[in-house]
Amino acid sequence: MRPVYMVAGGVSKFAKARPTVTFQQMVAEAFDAALAQVPALTPEQIDGSVASYFSDHFQRQLMAGIMVQDYLGLCPKPSKRVEGGGATGGLCFQTAWEAVASGRMEVCVAYGFETMSRVNTWKGNEFIALASDVSFDFPLGGFYTGYYAMMVVRHMHEFGTTVEQLARVSVKNHRNACHNPYAQKRLRLTIEDVRAAPMVAYPLTLLDVCVMSDGAAACILASEEMAAKLTDAPVRITGVGTGTDTMRMADRPHGEVLLLPHESPADYKGLKYPGVHSFRAGRTAAIQAYKMAGVTNPPRELDFVELHDAYTSSEIQTYEDLGLCRYGEGGSFVESGKADLGGLVPVNPSGGLLACGHPVGATGLMQAVFAFWQLQGRIGTHFGDSTLQVPKARRGLIHSHAGTGTYITVTIMEAV
Repeated sequence: MRPVYMVAGGVSKFAKARPTVTFQQMVAEAFDAALAQVPALTPEQIDGSVASYFSDHFQRQLMAGIMVQDYLGLCPKPSKRVEGGGATGGLCFQTAWEAVASGRMEVCVAYGFETMSRVNTWKGNEFIALASDVSFDFPLGGFYTGYYAMMVVRHMHEFGTTVEQLARVSVKNHRNACHNPYAQKRLRLTIEDVRAAPMVAYPLTLLDVCVMSDGAAACILASEEMAAKLTDAPVRITGVGTGTDTMRMADRPHGEVLLLPHESPADYKGLKYPGVHSFRAGRTAAIQAYKMAGVTNPPRELDFVELHDAYTSSEIQTYEDLGLCRYGEGGSFVESGKADLGGLVPVNPSGGLLACGHPVGATGLMQAVFAFWQLQGRIGTHFGDSTLQVPKARRGLIHSHAGTGTYITVTIMEAV
């Protein structure tokens, strides 16, 4: 495999609805913003692309990816559509990495989008619920906030996690987003605000849950030779990992915890793993990415993390899957401030999905763009405010998550 670098990235404004803008135009906003960062790159030098969007239903259009390819002027270059639920953007990023690492392409564009406002909220939730087993779970009234509520109730039972710790995630991420002009929800909240919000599925309130969005993001990846020609601040992709798990949570086994290098069996004596309190696919993806990147102690070797916080509970669960703390310690990790800006490992300095929004096909690529700017030291340039810049950031992690943990990607990015 060849070294692969990210050389540019762009994000459209994420919003509840952008009714006057087509999905093609949203992607063009992000793509043009990325191209502006690499003026030496000509359209002829782009070898191909990967498109990501979650649902044809939201666009009300089959084969939307090729329509974007045409709109961007990239025909007849090769392209493909990647889809994997909430992990669609992360899978897209890794697929573009594979195209360059394999030698097939020198320059590959990864773009993702979703226009979720094109349908009513109740219908959108139904479409999302179809990403569960429609023969078993869906007919019983299965919907995603219900699944995550069940999982966090188990986490609370197993580990003593509290609703105030969940709320602390929402407070942190919305506070961070106040300094991110791309974010959909820029709010200053208290724990009391989060708990007083309308209950969606106990213990998750409206402010524990991300919102549907319209938006797009684009990343440009290149080989080492091309990266040197295009930018003076490339970011190398040093580790990739992907994990999977059964669609139906009832099918998930109990076994031994998959250990990271800084853990031992004694840390988890008697823990039934993964059950429904943890994401085996997330731990699997982390193991692969850490091994490839040479990470042996994640909380000491990662400068920041942008992870998939569709729910406050899933952020806490993911701290543990990524080894930022031991299983069972996720609640105390956020409560202690270790995930804050200036903490041990800042998590979601951008505001995450909770505050930025979640246009599914764009989300994982949005994370990559924000991580790229962090590692370049250019958050202030792009946000107009340096508050969210992690000082001396050299290594970051991005994490995408689908379903109830059925596809999960982890990617390590490092400043050169």
